[in-house]
Amino acid sequence: MLRYPDIDPVAIALGPFQVHWYGLMYVVGFVAAWFLGRRRAERIGLTRDDVGDLLFYAAIGVVVGGRLGYAFFYGMGQWLSDPLWIFRVWDGGMSFHGGLIGVLLAALWFARKKRLAFFTLTDFVAPLVPIGLGAGRIGNFINHELPGRLTDLPWGMPFPGMGPEPRHPSSLYEALLEGAVLFAVLWWVSAVPRRRGLVSGLFLLLYGVFRFLVEFVRLPDPHLGFIALGWVTMGMLLTLPMIAAGLALIAWSRRQPVDAKV
Repeated sequence: MLRYPDIDPVAIALGPFQVHWYGLMYVVGFVAAWFLGRRRAERIGLTRDDVGDLLFYAAIGVVVGGRLGYAFFYGMGQWLSDPLWIFRVWDGGMSFHGGLIGVLLAALWFARKKRLAFFTLTDFVAPLVPIGLGAGRIGNFINHELPGRLTDLPWGMPFPGMGPEPRHPSSLYEALLEGAVLFAVLWWVSAVPRRRGLVSGLFLLLYGVFRFLVEFVRLPDPHLGFIALGWVTMGMLLTLPMIAAGLALIAWSRRQPVDAKV
């Protein structure tokens, strides 16, 4: 059994001013996306400055969509009891699925503005996302969020505030799968021109599968519990459409020409 690291969720404190590790993880994700995006921007006809604009709109989509998605899917009761809670993003509580919807809306607007095919842009963006996802899960771990289920595996660790029993470090599993593994696969696949929609479909499929699997060792949200059959969680339920959409998009991409811009 391992010991849960004692890391203060506040990275920097100057009087009343505090910078949380959770917020810094978002900065890490966007800086990485900016750096990687600038390396490939010309391949789809964007300038390096365009990448900064795209990430600005995507950041708005992530924060607004992620927070509203969490409120609607997981925290409606908390929002109703404390309306100002919706603005305290640094306390945690972001939905990937809501953030994804926000980013897709931002991408749709940006693609129209730049006269790009929507899936040309999403194929460009998809490999830039996993580093931020992985960093965000590390932020969850530091924030003592997303506790895992009980385990007797040697890397199990007691979760703060939940007794001495060892639990799966489920947020670290997600950081590895949704972050490192997903990035490696998508960056490698997108290194050469592919049929339009393939990279986007792979992102949806792989993230969906990884998230679905980790849900088996992650505790469901206590105020929701299991949604169906005594084992289906809200995370699983929200992930199934992603898997289906990913498979459909990969199948659709086989009938598309190779996008020479990607």
